[in-house]
Amino acid sequence: MAKRKNKKSRQIKKRRILFLGLSSVVVIVATIFTIGKYWVEIYDKYQEKKELKKQIYALKEKEDALKSDANKLQDPDYIARYAREKYLYSKDGEFILQIPEE
Repeated sequence: MAKRKNKKSRQIKKRRILFLGLSSVVVIVATIFTIGKYWVEIYDKYQEKKELKKQIYALKEKEDALKSDANKLQDPDYIARYAREKYLYSKDGEFILQIPEE
């Protein structure tokens, strides 16, 4: 009878150890999966941040160019020269000759 109790107690201990081991493995795997998922999200956000920084840089350059053009358009001499070059306007007594571009 003592052997049966001893055998049952060993089986119960084995089951507990097996249950705790499997539970531990499940918790560890779930933790690793969750951490991996968050690392992937962090990496994606990092890549997105890099791309957005590039876009910000390009937009700032474009803004600077537009501000420069806006400042130039305040000058009447620049407007007159721009209109003559771009739209082939001429002053009185001027002739416009177009040279074909190759």
